[in-house]
Amino acid sequence: MNIALNPEGTDLSPYLPDEHGLFFIYHFTAEGTRTKDPADAHWTWRSYQLSDMRARHEIAAEPALPPPVRDAFLSAGHGCHIDLEGDWLYGDLPDLRHDYSAEARGLGHFCFAFNDTTLIGGRKQPLRSVDNVRKAIDNGSRKFRSPAELIEAVMGQSLDGMATELGSLGDALDGIEDRIVCDAWHSERQALVDARRQLVVIHRQMATLTTLFRHLDHSHRNDLPDPINDMAARLSHRAHTLHHDGEQLQARARLLQDELMAKLTTQSNQLLYMLSVMTAVLLPMTIISSLFGMNVGGLPLVDTPAGFWVASAISLAVAAVVYLFVRRLGRGI
Repeated sequence: MNIALNPEGTDLSPYLPDEHGLFFIYHFTAEGTRTKDPADAHWTWRSYQLSDMRARHEIAAEPALPPPVRDAFLSAGHGCHIDLEGDWLYGDLPDLRHDYSAEARGLGHFCFAFNDTTLIGGRKQPLRSVDNVRKAIDNGSRKFRSPAELIEAVMGQSLDGMATELGSLGDALDGIEDRIVCDAWHSERQALVDARRQLVVIHRQMATLTTLFRHLDHSHRNDLPDPINDMAARLSHRAHTLHHDGEQLQARARLLQDELMAKLTTQSNQLLYMLSVMTAVLLPMTIISSLFGMNVGGLPLVDTPAGFWVASAISLAVAAVVYLFVRRLGRGI
């Protein structure tokens, strides 16, 4: 049997689609346990590779899906949304890419649609939350009596992952702040820029999730069963909390960037002041040396054996006077 491996030697077979573009299909009993016999299934979870044309043909030919749900799956772009069509709740929500992905540590998208008996999922890259839920199902540590429970678990894992990312970014900002306070900040500009970029991405997704769940609650509260309304309320609360945490970290990152820019400005001003002092000190010496360097008759001290030392002493004395004047002037600013 041929096993696909990534460059690190990890088995990628569970993340490759079959001849139908299908990653996997799980059947669940009414008690929420996985069964391999479709006849015993109370509901089914199918997951497709959306970048595979075979999967797109399968979804397009799925008779149970309403046209708006099929269009949402087959859309070329990704725009986060969640909506209700008939008895199908469907959407496109952000998730963290799995470490096996070639573009790890970024955000991917999890497309889903479910009713009472079927959950159809789709993704273009391996996603961390989906894989964590699959492992829980395979080892029997979690039971899912309905598609709604599984979607809540996937989104809960996704929010947990984003909370972990926010925690890591908070630790990174702690280190940057310590180094800025200790004036060891000279290599922190890029680290701060990278942290702010990740914060912007995660915060934007949290803001989107908060808006989407609020929209679902306001637009379809009377159309959704109570368990799904409760699920949406729980996920909305968690997304709102993470959104607030992201706002605080963003504000902190902006303050650190402002403090870093202030230190850079102070350093630049110090360098400019030093250059100004050197220019002011050397200017009289340059003028004096230019005067004595003119190749014309009548120059003083030409026939004096100590003429060079006299001219040098005059230049140094004038430079010292100018230096003291500039220092005094600088202290008064």
